[in-house]
Amino acid sequence: MKPVFIDGEAGTTGLGIRGRLAGLPVTLLGLDDADRKDPEARRARMAEADLVVLCLPDAAAREAVALADSLGEGGPRLLDASSAHRTAPGWIYGFPELGPAQQARIAAARRVSNPGCYATGAIALLRPLLDAGLVPPDTPISISAVSGYSGGGRLMIEAHEAEGGPAYEAYGLGLDHKHVPEVASHAGLTRRPIFLPSVGHFRQGMLVSIPLHLDTLDGRPAGADLRAALAARYEASTVVRVVSSGATRLWPDDLAGTDRMELHVFADEAARQAVLVARLDNLGKGASGAAVQNLRLMLGLD
Repeated sequence: MKPVFIDGEAGTTGLGIRGRLAGLPVTLLGLDDADRKDPEARRARMAEADLVVLCLPDAAAREAVALADSLGEGGPRLLDASSAHRTAPGWIYGFPELGPAQQARIAAARRVSNPGCYATGAIALLRPLLDAGLVPPDTPISISAVSGYSGGGRLMIEAHEAEGGPAYEAYGLGLDHKHVPEVASHAGLTRRPIFLPSVGHFRQGMLVSIPLHLDTLDGRPAGADLRAALAARYEASTVVRVVSSGATRLWPDDLAGTDRMELHVFADEAARQAVLVARLDNLGKGASGAAVQNLRLMLGLD
């Protein structure tokens, strides 16, 4: 049994990870409620763990890393579910489908950063197309996304679950959302993308959409070329699936409660336009499900 400590297990992501660990050969190291903010109590639990999962705000996650570092060479491996280390040197990005060698990198890493929910969808769509040379790195990219309100923290959840809660809200209108550097870095973009996130009046689920003008891309690809590149990348994945359904509409919560992700390519060849869409659960593949996928790799359970 592998000892695991979830630092911040009372939050949405921590509870989701805890629930997904049932049946796995791990021992969860807990803390009494009174000790959850006690640095020495947390440090003692870290010393007992093979792996520590950080489910904390960014500043608190950085402080937790310092606590783990104080244990020296005998300290635990770290899996950070915050956004504090997603582009930091020395951290491996925890998207196993990023490339052929990424699972091995995660399995061997001492420090892994769990991806953001929006970034997961955007990178899953873009990275294979950049690797295949179909989308140049300096392409102007716009990303729009809608998420369930459960990823917005306590105040947003309370607002949406109250009578008369908001139907929809766009945010991040300063164009400085914290997922933008993460998407640019791990998708391989050299031009900063425009990202417009929004929240709908549903608890879980997400759609991430990227429109493309096909005539502006190298080689003037067809929609079928984009779909083939995505299908080739994810052919062996049990988590990511490229869908060719002919759908004309998508609901963001169809994968709620799962850890899967679907990728769609919609194209109008006469107009030379395409829209890429990723559908996932913001709490599944977008958060807790991804963390457990990484945990299994890091502990050799896959």
